[in-house]
Amino acid sequence: MAGTSTTIASRRAGADLLGIYLNDHLAGATAGTQLARRVAKSHQNGPDGSVLAQFAKDVADDRASLVRIMSTLGIAIRTYKVYAAWIGEKAGLLKFNGHLLTRSPLSSLEELEILELGVQGKAAGWRTLLTLAETDHRLNRDKVEALISRAERQAELLEEIRRHAADRVIRCRAA
Repeated sequence: MAGTSTTIASRRAGADLLGIYLNDHLAGATAGTQLARRVAKSHQNGPDGSVLAQFAKDVADDRASLVRIMSTLGIAIRTYKVYAAWIGEKAGLLKFNGHLLTRSPLSSLEELEILELGVQGKAAGWRTLLTLAETDHRLNRDKVEALISRAERQAELLEEIRRHAADRVIRCRAA
């Protein structure tokens, strides 16, 4: 009987940890969705405008996929984490960037770097879920693999745009 209690307690602890983990990723996805929309809007008239608009849509779709996965796994959404992430992303607008009332030339570069880091974290989260999919058949392995592939493409896209932004900002400013 003691072995059964230990097994049940261990499963419950694992489920609690997974819930915390996925809610943390949801908080990141919430902030990332807001930032992706803001970046797309600030570049809407530039050469990367349509690409970043599609990226922002994909990021929102990825967040929705995470919410569906959490529902499938029976994991409750911790709304306080979602709201805290949303507020934190908005607070990021208040950073000291050398410009008080206008957008700093560094803003695009820094935002792209933050997005790229977020996408890398998202890909790691999907890879963790892929590991879970090996034993938990509520998860569709093919769908999780598709999310991983999309995150990898997103990271490559952001790195290319980030390199161009770095070239425009750093090289032009250093000359």
